[in-house]
Amino acid sequence: MPLLPLFGHHALRDRLDEQVARGALPASLLLQGPPGVGKQRLALWLGQRLLCTGTTPPCGECQHCKYMQAGAHPDLRWYFPLPRLKDSADIALDEVEELYRGAIAERLESHGLYARADGLAALFVYVTRLIVQQATRTPAMAARKVFVVGDADRMVPQASSPEAANAFLKLLEEPPADTTLILTTSEPGALLPTIRSRVVIVRVPPLADADVRAFLAAPEVREALGKRAGADDELVAMAAGAPGSLLSATDRGAAVARARALLDAARGAPDARLRAAFTQGSSKARGAFSDVLDALTVLLRDDARDAAARGDASLALASSKAVIHVENAKRAAEGNAIPQLVTADLLSHLAELGR
Repeated sequence: MPLLPLFGHHALRDRLDEQVARGALPASLLLQGPPGVGKQRLALWLGQRLLCTGTTPPCGECQHCKYMQAGAHPDLRWYFPLPRLKDSADIALDEVEELYRGAIAERLESHGLYARADGLAALFVYVTRLIVQQATRTPAMAARKVFVVGDADRMVPQASSPEAANAFLKLLEEPPADTTLILTTSEPGALLPTIRSRVVIVRVPPLADADVRAFLAAPEVREALGKRAGADDELVAMAAGAPGSLLSATDRGAAVARARALLDAARGAPDARLRAAFTQGSSKARGAFSDVLDALTVLLRDDARDAAARGDASLALASSKAVIHVENAKRAAEGNAIPQLVTADLLSHLAELGR
């Protein structure tokens, strides 16, 4: 089953397309942006653009494009976090390759609609070994090779295997002339500094509401979300420009509930705010924490809109100012900030605003 098309990011696509056309695209890229904005799908689009031989790439009609859409192009490799394999110290690399064929097939069966990897999934040392090995090979059918590494912040430090770590870093710094590496991350602060210093960062912004609506209107998305109406105002608001975050209804509901609890705590006594802050996840669960902050933004925006409709200018202004503090908290959460401390600071600001 083919992947869904890439929605939005038109200006960024134009910029990347222009760089490819001029031969100026960096060999090692990091697509950095909020979770759910389509960074890995954008990376695959860029890989298709690099491999396409049509007159207006990516044409969707040439053999390279068709192979890519089927997830079977031998020169476009896609890696992302998976649970650790048993006895991974001695695993053969062809077994790792077969593992990823199966994992990619599962993503294709759902048209590329998948939930965020759980906390046990990572990019282990055997994945980097495989990438380094494949990078040395001659392209099978295209003029070049492309590697897409999703959620690169989940790459496990490889102190126990310095040879593999150094080989991967050298690959990022000096890839073969026929090789492009495209990494993605939603948590740049968690990315290994040795990796971050060797890539060119490309910021991927949230989607416009019109693009989110187009995404939600796709029949495959409606089926995945269990919704008949694709352009649902509540879903558009909840997505906040990152429709991929909607793919787990259970997590979304839990995020909203936790966001409401934070608002209640902000209205309470200082000890209630501290208790609420210390119930937030650890730094290893920043993804779930970011979901709560996204839900909090939506709740506050709804409050501001409803207050303005009632003529309550004071509450509308306070809610609008509160959104700014939540957005600041999101930026802190994207780094290595501890969720409990971020929450304590945020609740203090909300309390001052009377939220």
